[in-house]
Amino acid sequence: MATNVVGLDIGSTAVRGAELSPSGKNKTTLLRSYEIPLPPGAVARGEVLQPEIVGLALKRLWSQGGFKSKRVALGTGNQGVIVRDLTVPKMSLKHIRESLPFQVQTTLQMQLADSLLDFYPTSETTGEHGPMINGLLIAAEKKEILGNVEAVERAGLTPIEVDLIPFALNRLLISRPKILGTVALIDIGGTTTSIIISSDGVPWFVRIIPTGGDDLTQALIAGLSIDAPAAEELKRTLKLGITEIEEDSTIVKCKCAKCVANDPAAENSISTEILHSVSGELLGSLRNTVNYFNNTRPQDPVQQILLTGGGSLLSGISETLAEITHVPVTAADPFSIISFPHKRDRKKVQADGSIAVALGLALRSAS
Repeated sequence: MATNVVGLDIGSTAVRGAELSPSGKNKTTLLRSYEIPLPPGAVARGEVLQPEIVGLALKRLWSQGGFKSKRVALGTGNQGVIVRDLTVPKMSLKHIRESLPFQVQTTLQMQLADSLLDFYPTSETTGEHGPMINGLLIAAEKKEILGNVEAVERAGLTPIEVDLIPFALNRLLISRPKILGTVALIDIGGTTTSIIISSDGVPWFVRIIPTGGDDLTQALIAGLSIDAPAAEELKRTLKLGITEIEEDSTIVKCKCAKCVANDPAAENSISTEILHSVSGELLGSLRNTVNYFNNTRPQDPVQQILLTGGGSLLSGISETLAEITHVPVTAADPFSIISFPHKRDRKKVQADGSIAVALGLALRSAS
């Protein structure tokens, strides 16, 4: 019987799976990966709205992708997830989790009966009353996770764990590759953008912003009266130029002749205005998040930013983010610790960075 766990990413536009097998001390082997598109409206901002449709897509994913295991690890990470610092008396992780409803019942702005709680320990300290454990409290809406579980079970699959998507990406892109220092990992997805800041691979801060690449697509559709395929095609030609942030955190395009001449979208003032309006709001939020972390932890400021997710492919976004945060920005490599069987088309798989979440989820159980 197969013991592997398939990392399953249920996104707004597609379901993606990745199955790993241990391979040596530092790398694991990608056995299988596949993606099946979803119709609009089946999933919205991380919540399965049509379990029967998603269940059918998952059956196709397993049939066409050739996955051998039916045990899956799911991810969660929409704007309904709350992540915050929490310090508790030292005890076993099991007892900490059991005590969470009592620890947060007066501070958490969620109905506990409708929430699922978890705790991620990060360090130990000594307080006035003895040893303490510092960590991150994770609170998620129960209905979102149960909806995803229902879709998985409709497909005849067995969910064995649910992981926070920023944690899965941190595992794949920072902790397992052993990237040292304070790193901000930014994942720009379709409908959400997550930021996880880690020090020597240990997560210290998580923020989820309800904005992603699809916001630009929808703004182009509305502003230019074009259809979705045309908007997606136009996004590939747009480029963020040299920018600056005004007090209202909107991006203002540099007006010098050189930048205008080098901007492919300069001939279309409407699309350029839409690009900088939508991107400016997100980039302003990212800049403010990095500044907030640096101000609260001046001894461990962010030293580098790693970008991943489909929205990170927007031309010029890395350069703009580096300029407004004054931090070096590079693209994350989701395959730095992944090896490939000889029979697989390595280049084809590596070109598909969209399976990063599925890889990170599967990596939790690969040992």
